[in-house]
Parts: sequence; structure tokens; C-alpha cells
Amino acid sequence: MTVGRIIETDACVVEGMAWLCDYDARFTMAYALTGPLPLRRKPDGFAQLLSAIVSQQVSVASANAIWARMEAAGYTDPARIRAVREEELRAGGLSRQKARYAKALAEADIDFNALRDAPNADVIQELTKVSGIGVWTAEIYAMFSLGRADVFAPGDLALQEGARLLFDLPERPKEKALRQMAEAWSPWRSVAARLLWAYYHVAKDREGIR
Repeated sequence: MTVGRIIETDACVVEGMAWLCDYDARFTMAYALTGPLPLRRKPDGFAQLLSAIVSQQVSVASANAIWARMEAAGYTDPARIRAVREEELRAGGLSRQKARYAKALAEADIDFNALRDAPNADVIQELTKVSGIGVWTAEIYAMFSLGRADVFAPGDLALQEGARLLFDLPERPKEKALRQMAEAWSPWRSVAARLLWAYYHVAKDREGIR
């Protein structure tokens, strides 16, 4: 089983968006409102996953401040995290739970190079073995750090709300329902996600969604 298309450049996003617009005119309408979509490629590896853990359930400003302290202390390296106590990680700004998650990630010894060539399902399965990494975090990692073109994150509330608005659904779709709905957008589900995020923000600004 292959990994499928990899989104590497803005041209890849444009190609995927053209496919989606041909598939459904509602994507065309949304794209006219959002304009060009961001590439959103990120590095892969330990630090990126640790950053995702740090960012859970805190504001962007708080996450950035904590991450800056983590970087200054050298806590973006798994060997360094394995060598310190949880109390030292907490002194850097992590909660007790996140300190445990950071240790678990460092001790998992994930082969990040192997993940680059692993099928999407295997990537999700491998990452979610680690305490503190749920399906949403694993899917976001596959989407943006590995550049997978055909990954979706239906547990994301903004994607659920974006789908509700764009497809005029009576209520916000649950994770299972949105996952099934997104199957029709293969092989460009990651681009569909980019569009729904962008459309959600446009609609939020226009309609005052909270």
C-alpha cells in the first residue's frame, strides 16, 4: 500500500482544489470567497509532535510562551526530556499531565523517518499508541508534517462547523458522519480540509459565529 500524493507546493493545493471544484459546485462557491488556500506544510519529527501536545487546550499565546521556554531549556530533544524529571518539565510551564505526555513521547522512540513512507492508517496507528496523542493530533501531523493529500480530521470542530455551513446541514455533523462524508472527497481530502477551515473563518467573520 502506497502513501499516495504528497502535498509539497502551492501548485499541489491548486490541483486538489480544481478537482474538488469539478466534483461539487459548493466547493467552487466557497473557494471564490476564501481565495487561495495556504500550503501549511510543517517540519516532521519529535519537536513537531511535542509542540502539538504543548498546544493542547491552551491559547496560542500561552502555547508560544511555553514552547519558547521549552526551546530555551533544550526540551525539544527526546534525549534531553528522557534525562530530566517531570518536575523540571513542569517548571518549564507544562502541566503535570503534559509533562507525562512529553516523557511518554520521548520514551516511545518513534522512527519518524519510517513514518514518511508508511501508509496513512499505519501513521495514525503508530502515533496514537503514545499517551497524549489522539487521532486528531495524528491526522493533523499526517496532513501537514507529512504532507499527505488524502487525510482528513473529522473530529475538528471548525471542520464540522464549516461543513455544516457549506452544505447547509441541519446540525453540525459528528465525527463519524463527517468522516463518511469526506470519503467522497478522496484523493484530496487534505485540500478539502484546508478549504473548510478557510470557509469557516470567512463565515465566522461575516455572521459573527461564536
